[in-house]
Amino acid sequence: MKVLFASSEIFPYAKSGGLADVADALPRALSSYTELYSVIPLYGFMSKKGLQLSQSFEVSLGEEKYKINLYTKFQNTLNLFFLEAPLLSETKTLYCDKDGDYADNDLRFAIFCKGVVALAERLHVEVLHLNDWHTSLCALFAKEQKLVLKTVLTIHNLAYQGLFERETLKKIGIDEKYFTMDGLEFYGKVNFLKAGIAYSDAVTTVSPSYAKEILTSEFGCGLEGFLTHHKAKLSGILNGINEVVFDPRSDKALFASYENIERKYQNKVALHKTSKLKDPRRPLFVMITRLVEQKGIDLVLESMETLLQNKLNLFIIGEGEARFAEQLQTLSLKHENFEFFNGYDEVLSHQLYAAADFLLMPSRFEPCGLNQMIAMRYGTIPIVHATGGLKDSVHEDKSKCGQGILFKKQSKQALLLAIKRALTFKKEKKQFESMVSFNMQCDFSFEQSALAYLKIYESLVSVHAALLL
Repeated sequence: MKVLFASSEIFPYAKSGGLADVADALPRALSSYTELYSVIPLYGFMSKKGLQLSQSFEVSLGEEKYKINLYTKFQNTLNLFFLEAPLLSETKTLYCDKDGDYADNDLRFAIFCKGVVALAERLHVEVLHLNDWHTSLCALFAKEQKLVLKTVLTIHNLAYQGLFERETLKKIGIDEKYFTMDGLEFYGKVNFLKAGIAYSDAVTTVSPSYAKEILTSEFGCGLEGFLTHHKAKLSGILNGINEVVFDPRSDKALFASYENIERKYQNKVALHKTSKLKDPRRPLFVMITRLVEQKGIDLVLESMETLLQNKLNLFIIGEGEARFAEQLQTLSLKHENFEFFNGYDEVLSHQLYAAADFLLMPSRFEPCGLNQMIAMRYGTIPIVHATGGLKDSVHEDKSKCGQGILFKKQSKQALLLAIKRALTFKKEKKQFESMVSFNMQCDFSFEQSALAYLKIYESLVSVHAALLL
């Protein structure tokens, strides 16, 4: 079976969040079972070094034609395509600049989708796996062209849907007949993600709990009714992580590699030497996040003055909304046991996973989350709000792999109580070290998830084959 996996970002080439990590790790796992290709835009900030131009062709959107250059990179079992096109490849970032989202994102990603569908046709793939709104139009384009393939859409975060004005339809060459409640129309706007949900053969989300949550008004982001209508083709498959990239035994970003809690402590000591934090004997809490309300950073800020009165150290790394960054910066100057790094740094993130005792993830909602799995892999205990993939991957039930501390209500009181529980637990040396060691042995890979996706692929293809008989 041939599968083409399309994503707007893939680590390490382009990354804004967890989608890039999944788009790297999942295809690696799937490539052990099927012939798999991945495709990503060739953005303006990406180097062409090591890439080979394989073919060029044109795609049409409305009355306009756009030239597509396809570059390839073959690495072990991974077959990577990089799609270069006007507008899509001219930006220095993925989706936005300091002034907000790029005004032509509708056209940029429509061109990408048209190019992806053309590539799928050239490769004669049987399954086209789409990810989030950036690739959702592929499902409609494939339907329009009557291609003999099946489409699977994975929703990584329903909050991002790709909403544009109605005029977008003419710009990207989509017939007005699709601008209905059953198609792309969403409160008078064009909704790219709806196209993927409506016209894909299967829809998945990144955890079983999130698949249930998005059918409710609380988490459905206005699409709960539409998703309920398509419930028969909806399922949730828990994400995993790349256990080669995230391996404390071989991670070159760390101050010291390790496979047990004794050597882990060396990373904590080394981090304190490079930061303003004092006394590595204190419990170290870290938060590696985007500075947006979804991640609960506002809740942490509300709790900060009380939290920092405890004998602990806190280190937050993140980028996002300026108002949150400014508040964190002010608090960092005020408190010697709190440090804030404004921005994204892959190396520092790895060092924090290795040095920390506890990871904070008080997310309002979390489709899956990868940080908690990475943390446990590095022997850091997650403290999470029991929502979405967090409650699917972090457990207080000692019989389940992946141990941590959960709080049910997303409130200041509940967060502070969870931190108090963590501080008490840290003093119980034997139990604490037992949990750390247990988590480090758990399987957080994409192996089981890959098999679940493979089952969906095979089901779609076999049903299609049966219909042709």
